[in-house]
Amino acid sequence: MDFWTLANALATGLLTGLVYGLSALGLSVIFGVIRIVNFAHGEIMVMGMFFALIMFRWIGLDPLLSVPLAAALLFLFGYALQSTVISRVAHLPDHMQFLLLAAIAVMIVNGSLLIFGPDPQSINISYSFDSYEFGELLIDKSRAYAAIAAILVGVILLSFFKYSRTGKAIRACADNYLGAQVVGLRVNHLYALTFGIGSACLGAAGCILLLLVEVHPYLAPGYTLLAFVIVIIGGLGSVTGALVGGILIGVSEALAAIVLQPSMKSAFSFGILVLVLLLRPQGLLGKSVK
Repeated sequence: MDFWTLANALATGLLTGLVYGLSALGLSVIFGVIRIVNFAHGEIMVMGMFFALIMFRWIGLDPLLSVPLAAALLFLFGYALQSTVISRVAHLPDHMQFLLLAAIAVMIVNGSLLIFGPDPQSINISYSFDSYEFGELLIDKSRAYAAIAAILVGVILLSFFKYSRTGKAIRACADNYLGAQVVGLRVNHLYALTFGIGSACLGAAGCILLLLVEVHPYLAPGYTLLAFVIVIIGGLGSVTGALVGGILIGVSEALAAIVLQPSMKSAFSFGILVLVLLLRPQGLLGKSVK
């Protein structure tokens, strides 16, 4: 393996990892505030992918330009889902919440099968097979644009939570639920906003991911599992940790594909997960629990 082969693998892994990190952001945000694990994570993201597919086929809209529309649509979906359904089981044991979200995931998959069928579907845009060349380093334009879009969405999300009044109020709810109620914050509304924001992230990630992979209804469970791996490695509830975990998984999968075999990518990722759980159970950027 020469230098340029390694450099190309690292570049591909880095760019893919940024998209992975964005896909895991929604899960991390929702858990960090509401303390509910979204088992319909991948299914909601696939909804965003299908939305981008529809917009591309109907009006020729680039998936990257579909990001704001998909984010807005899935924000409304997530807000309504949290305020009308999930909030009613928030006080129940964890396994009841898991079952509810798993049921919602099954409903989304079956709805997607009914509308779109089981076959993988893809798009072909003008830059699908173009690359930037830097010596012998080749960077796919699709992957580069996807990574840039993922960074922009991540920066917007981080800025929202750090600087906006609503973002600070959501963080206050995450830090101290009772204290937030005492000072008069509308906690239920903020929880619904949080689930909506998490779903909006998934809508954006779905549009971006359509540049890289084919979409079909059964794609969702694999990306739900991948998101769990990423947020556990990065630290549950840590937005920055989700991005770092995504980059780590993307790079490790790319290296595993050239050093070992492409079929070993998942084994390599789960090996990193096991190491993190053994050495730092709270995740790389997670807070330790004493």
